[in-house]
Amino acid sequence: MTVWLNGRLMAAAEARIDPADRGFTLGDGLFETLRVAGGRVCHGDRHLARLSAGARVLDLPVPYGPDALAAAMAALIAARGLEDGVLRLTLSRGTGARGVPPPPDPHPTVLITAAPLPPPGGPMRAVIATVTRRNEHSPLSRLKTLNYLDSVLARQEAARRGADEALLLNTAGRLAESSVANLFVVLEGRTVTPPVADGALPGIRRALLLERGHAEERSLTPDDLARAGEAFLANSLGLRPLVAVDGRPVGNGAPGPVWAALSAAE
Repeated sequence: MTVWLNGRLMAAAEARIDPADRGFTLGDGLFETLRVAGGRVCHGDRHLARLSAGARVLDLPVPYGPDALAAAMAALIAARGLEDGVLRLTLSRGTGARGVPPPPDPHPTVLITAAPLPPPGGPMRAVIATVTRRNEHSPLSRLKTLNYLDSVLARQEAARRGADEALLLNTAGRLAESSVANLFVVLEGRTVTPPVADGALPGIRRALLLERGHAEERSLTPDDLARAGEAFLANSLGLRPLVAVDGRPVGNGAPGPVWAALSAAE
């Protein structure tokens, strides 16, 4: 298997990341998950713009510009012969001395890996996580950082409770998102999604749906799920219908027409 690490393609078995890398020791970094379709990255410019914006928040240098990263992804896709798949671009601050303060002269690590596209998933059943909440007051709620432990905890709880996914509330008890996707709910014929101010990650597909007029932002509570006509989850890999939450059906408990229409238009 071939990967791209710090400027060159290499076999995964040859790739080495320093044990003192802050991405490993502190989760000090960012990542992007990108869909590949027909041998090309989908919405690569948007993903790289989000990575750059997140890096500015963290004061984390990005050692390669957008054109160089786009070329790196294209080279990896060609090396892997990938037609439809998934790329993960990981940026860490690189090595540093023990402790929290960043090094004064960081040398970031950039890793790009590729994988086949997972098979299409079916309807999802979720629970509302009780073990953790999304902190909408933290700037990190707007970034795809390497620390995904809130999502890990939520997904573990979902598995224990016999569900596929977990929805996270924010500190005010409003719905924010799922462990790996943005939430969309159809209420009285309008498709709505929680605002970024409520702790929703500014997802790429979420932005596209908003820009195209397919959805609007609005704060949501768990009670809204009980009266929703349908719901679905969206991330860079696609849309999946949400048919039950905490054992209660959403709408009629089956994939709805809004999800079907938006999926067909992908």
